[in-house]
Amino acid sequence: MSLTRRRMVILAPAALLAAQASRGLAQTDESAYFAGMVQDGAYSYRRTNMAKVNPRWQKQLVSYVHNEQPGTIVVDTRAHFLYVAFENNTALRYGVGVGKEGFKWYGRAEVDRKKVWPDWTPPPEMIARRPEIPHHMDAGPDNPLGPRAMYLYRDGRDLDYRLHGTVEPWSIGSDVSSGCIRLLPEHVIDLFQRTPVGTKVLVLEHLV
Repeated sequence: MSLTRRRMVILAPAALLAAQASRGLAQTDESAYFAGMVQDGAYSYRRTNMAKVNPRWQKQLVSYVHNEQPGTIVVDTRAHFLYVAFENNTALRYGVGVGKEGFKWYGRAEVDRKKVWPDWTPPPEMIARRPEIPHHMDAGPDNPLGPRAMYLYRDGRDLDYRLHGTVEPWSIGSDVSSGCIRLLPEHVIDLFQRTPVGTKVLVLEHLV
């Protein structure tokens, strides 16, 4: 066996171990975002370890100058914030994940329906892009919509965009979705309770 060949044989296991260690570190880092389980109706979800979440993305009451009707939801996609507008120029703010480049959308919509523990049926164009994904997923802790979903319509037409939870809390504050707005499970449950059907939604590139 040549010296080069012998080195390759020796180095291959080391490279494999390094790759496995890297995957292990990634899994460990992701698991740090969870802190036990929470029962919610018929299902349970992994509680978010808020100590791991950047304070910027935590739910908080903020000053927010606006001309929207109180209760309106405003999404600032560039800053990755969702606001529930209140009176007296204040708002409740949540960190969100938004659409990837090429999948962002802007404009007005309204919440036409809501669902606790939604199932998920990807739109045909998503299946065409990613044929490996399931064509349907029942509700449950592994469903990417999480424990709640609010369905966005415009002029009576389903836009195929949702305000929903996520099973990837580390993705909050990023451009990650196919246009949906995702929140931490605890945040989407809180928002769901505050959002009656008919709530107006405004999605902006950036607040002026």
